[in-house]
Amino acid sequence: MNWNKRLLNTPIIGNITKRIVSAKASREAHSISEHFTAFLQPYVAVDQKLKDEVFRIRHNVYCEELAFEDVREDGLETDEFDQQSLFSLIKHKPTETFTSCVRLVTSNGPDELLPIEKYCMDSITNEDLSPKRFNRKEIAEISRLAVKSDFRRRKADHFKGSSTGVISEVNYSETELRCFPFIAIGLYMAAATMGMNTGIRHVYVMMEPRLARSMNFIGINFQQLGKPVDYHGLRAPYYINPAIFMNNLSPGFKSLYKTIEKDICLQLAQADLASLKSNK
Repeated sequence: MNWNKRLLNTPIIGNITKRIVSAKASREAHSISEHFTAFLQPYVAVDQKLKDEVFRIRHNVYCEELAFEDVREDGLETDEFDQQSLFSLIKHKPTETFTSCVRLVTSNGPDELLPIEKYCMDSITNEDLSPKRFNRKEIAEISRLAVKSDFRRRKADHFKGSSTGVISEVNYSETELRCFPFIAIGLYMAAATMGMNTGIRHVYVMMEPRLARSMNFIGINFQQLGKPVDYHGLRAPYYINPAIFMNNLSPGFKSLYKTIEKDICLQLAQADLASLKSNK
């Protein structure tokens, strides 16, 4: 265990260290918000063309890279829950490349289960926050988060001898590199915006405990509902709601969230307007 991990695991010093790390990340988030806006653009998949981009990214990550699912001839990774989902993507503006995606699985009734209900319900031991306790139209699950490998590679990986390689500085500037660790955070924020603007009040996710701890540093405090289980790796069930999300988000990251929220809400409003016009 290296020295910084030992510090984090020391009761008193660890708490101080975590606050320092969190405060530093919060301060950086103000500038990251500006960089995010300059280089990255969140999208809601409001049409089939954008949904196919989502499915291609998922195929690249879940089928080709991680082999969680079988490779498909059409290069699109889809499943039964996509029919009841909202999708978001993040585009790298300079190259017009979609970097990543996430979906928010919703439910309109008892026949539309969330993935966590169908495959991992036994892992939820906190009955007070079980999805079965809430109105079906107010529950959702963040699922199928995927980031292309090119946008997960850091300069530091070169020195660690990572087999994934590095981002070529010919294509990506040092300023842009600072944004890429925030892509996953941006996806969670996009999912939160989609949920809060469509009436969702209770959100679930199966994630690695270490990712949940990382999110806690910036104030996204997912509440663990049970012990980790083997589900595409060691993952545990987590819960969050709008109040927990907004009340605990650190000031710097609220700036990033507001940037993403503005984009997502505008696109949702435009999609609603287009839908009204087409139904006339």
